[in-house]
Amino acid sequence: MIVYEFKVKGKERQYRAIDEAIRTSQFVQNKCLRYWMDNISIGRYDLNKYCAVLAEEFSFADELNSMARQSAAERAWSAIARFYNNCKKKVKGKKGFPKFKKHCRSVEYKTSGYKLSTNRKAIIFSDKKGIGTLKLKGTYDLNYYDIKQIKRVGLVRRADGYYAQFAIDVDVRVESKPTFEVVGIDLGLKYFIADSKGNVEPAPKFYRKSEKAFNRANRKKSKKFSTIKKKAKARQSHNYHKARNKYARKHLRVSRQRKEYCKRLAYSVIQSNDLVAYEDLNVKALVRNRHLAKSISDAGWYTFRLWLEYFGHKYGKVTIAVPPYNTSQNCFNCGEKVKKSLSTRTHVCPHCDYVADRDLNASINILRLGLSTVGHTGIYATGDLPSWAVGASLPSNGESVNVESP
Repeated sequence: MIVYEFKVKGKERQYRAIDEAIRTSQFVQNKCLRYWMDNISIGRYDLNKYCAVLAEEFSFADELNSMARQSAAERAWSAIARFYNNCKKKVKGKKGFPKFKKHCRSVEYKTSGYKLSTNRKAIIFSDKKGIGTLKLKGTYDLNYYDIKQIKRVGLVRRADGYYAQFAIDVDVRVESKPTFEVVGIDLGLKYFIADSKGNVEPAPKFYRKSEKAFNRANRKKSKKFSTIKKKAKARQSHNYHKARNKYARKHLRVSRQRKEYCKRLAYSVIQSNDLVAYEDLNVKALVRNRHLAKSISDAGWYTFRLWLEYFGHKYGKVTIAVPPYNTSQNCFNCGEKVKKSLSTRTHVCPHCDYVADRDLNASINILRLGLSTVGHTGIYATGDLPSWAVGASLPSNGESVNVESP
């Protein structure tokens, strides 16, 4: 499964129609969630049937395509199923009870409600929302694929415009020549990665470099915010929304920089090695550290892991996530535990006098653990199976882990 993304061009009334479709999709999703809360014993197909009831009850819900309503119901069920799985697995802490969606940014169509033009440079939406014909701006060529291969189409709203995502059912596997190389990777903040061969990649720190510009744009936005209008529940001024959009665009740019960096680095690692071992980090728990949360979020470890697993699947390479416990503390040479704080960057073993960089020692330990688990079931960042192997459903926030650059 691959996802191609195009920027869509239309008139202002068409953009407002897309916004209305997104709001309706959010409404259906929240209604399905409430229906499940009131009737715990119901299943996935009961939520799909409930969509027809909502269409009869609410005229604006009937205007949305029936399969788009079902997609919204499936989003609600995916959150419910994730909660059930966490309860069965007895995950520590909160189990992720489904929450109502407040700021949805996308609507998803299945196999009806839209039609591509003859040259496939435009898409026509035929439901009653009035979206109409939208031009597709991008470098991909949809003529290469059969219409039946397009399983889903999503419309996404971002700070810099609207996008269309096409989930296409194709085999992404590519045959590649073996390199007969293996590597262990240690993720860090000083160096983004340090491998077992002694190579390091410095952390780009995209957010840190743009932080002054963020603060400046945020101050300008705050100056245009009116507390009087907020108390009166009135819409803020046009200048406030312009400043708000400018602030959002800056964040969007940094997120794209981080994603592209992780993508290129993961591709390079996979192309150079046949086996890659890396840490199975719980980033969600790590960001609770208030001293390092900003730096950890800026690093993008989880994004790098997703792309590493995707490219590993695509090119037939082995990717192994190993437990990070004591990989930095244990000595690679003798195996003894040598306690050290985060500020200690050099590993000095008092037992065997082995001296090495802390990250290099950790990466060799990670590689050793990875080689010892070869043949066992792999661990993926997105669960038992990676997101690209589960199905054609697009994420509700409009992001996709396998949108490849041309």
